[in-house]
Amino acid sequence: MTRPLLVIFAAIALDAMGIGLIFPILPRLIEDVTRARDVASTIGILTALYAAMQFVFAPVLGALSDRLGRRPVLVISLGGAALDYVLMALAPSLALLVIGRAVAGLTSANIPVATAYITDISPEETRARRFGIFNAMFGIGFVLGPVSGGVLGDYWLRLPFFAAAKLNAANLLLAWFVLPESRTPGHQTIDRAALNPLRPLRWALSMRSLLPVIAIFFVLSATGEVYGVCWALWGHDVFGWNGLWIGLSLGTFGVCQSLAQAILPGPAVRLLGERGTVLTGIAGACVALTVMAFATRPWIVFAIMPVVALAGIGTPALQALATRLVDDERQGRFQGVLASAMSLASIVGPLLFSTIYFAVRDHWPGAIWLSALAVNAMAVPLVIGLRFQSAAFADARQ
Repeated sequence: MTRPLLVIFAAIALDAMGIGLIFPILPRLIEDVTRARDVASTIGILTALYAAMQFVFAPVLGALSDRLGRRPVLVISLGGAALDYVLMALAPSLALLVIGRAVAGLTSANIPVATAYITDISPEETRARRFGIFNAMFGIGFVLGPVSGGVLGDYWLRLPFFAAAKLNAANLLLAWFVLPESRTPGHQTIDRAALNPLRPLRWALSMRSLLPVIAIFFVLSATGEVYGVCWALWGHDVFGWNGLWIGLSLGTFGVCQSLAQAILPGPAVRLLGERGTVLTGIAGACVALTVMAFATRPWIVFAIMPVVALAGIGTPALQALATRLVDDERQGRFQGVLASAMSLASIVGPLLFSTIYFAVRDHWPGAIWLSALAVNAMAVPLVIGLRFQSAAFADARQ
């Protein structure tokens, strides 16, 4: 593996760890600053705001990275993230937390830049495997992040934010001193109209061959939001988990997900094909969500974790297929479009699932997982209808 790949994978793991540190303590932090018991709706709003900022700025950063280079965009966003976590650590009110989450969403819109970086330096035949490792590195961050956040948060509620700030500062230093540029920046003047976040979407939506892939990313991303919004609340309500156990459960999920995404995507694609791999992932998610809905003992949740992680094996195959829809010069823009679609889903998903959880919490908290299953199943006919033909690729390149 080349040094640039090692650096970008390490940077993604550190980035995910910084994000994961916050998950176990966010409900308690909101309760602390608002003095309210039922904070599901507030968590949903904050999560949706975070995603809204990603939706606006992901295509902007993607387009800027096409013109200015990947490295400077990554460096600036990482520096902003480090400063933002310090602000959130010191925030005494909900208003400042809202501002902090908005800035965090802006700075975290660098994922499409990292994805485009991998595309720049990866031959087409290696992209599925490398995207699998990319996702696995994100999973490793969630192994260490939530566990550390739960432990630190039980010691002091604000401590995970300071830890996240240090991780992002380390990430910044890594990118600044070690990461080389992956492509020659464009020399043309930046077109301000290209910074309009809706423009890349209009470009993508005008390509009929792109619509099914964008829709699948949207549905799967919307379903994935249920964990971040409801996991800590559900674990506390059903099992009485504290921050440590919430962190351990999320960390266990991270271990299983990392192993699944690092090892299984390549063999799964060879055995099942891309379409079969994506459908297998959806089936795994539906089985796991059903079991979790009816779980009455904590050990059941831990036992089903490998099946939950299996849900992620289709994403690398889908990402690799998606990169063939556009030429190399527009990879940054297209990855920004996909990130925007997922961010749009991350606006809708938290608002939807936090509203549902508020409605079912007092009667059957586990019903939230059945609602996620229903959304997830919407992707099945879209996957079955996918047709990745050469003519479609030519249409997308026009």
